[in-house]
Amino acid sequence: MKISDSEKYIMDVLWQSSPLTAKDIIDKLDKSLDWQDKTVKTLINRLLKKEIIEFKKQGREYLYSPKMSEQEYINQASENFVERVFKGNVKSLIAAFAKPEKLSPEDIKELKKLVNDLSDKKGSK
Repeated sequence: MKISDSEKYIMDVLWQSSPLTAKDIIDKLDKSLDWQDKTVKTLINRLLKKEIIEFKKQGREYLYSPKMSEQEYINQASENFVERVFKGNVKSLIAAFAKPEKLSPEDIKELKKLVNDLSDKKGSK
């Protein structure tokens, strides 16, 4: 399920701490967004309809929690990005970011370790 950029601000707050009321979410949002309370509540309702968050009623308040973990979101967004921008070709993605001037020796070392770890996992199956 796709999360818009605006909805992601709400999710970032909920991933940091939950469950939260709508007022708690509003209070924790970056003030530079300068959103009206109604805007935040609309975004919360969109996330509920998409079943990305859930709520529990506590007295007169609703407590909101994420149903999707941040890691699940990252995995999904990464796959969508690679598919949309690089037509699913991971080699093209890596080539785009692997220009020598963009990578430090530490970056290269970490990439080699990642590739080795992936190779080890594939080999052990």
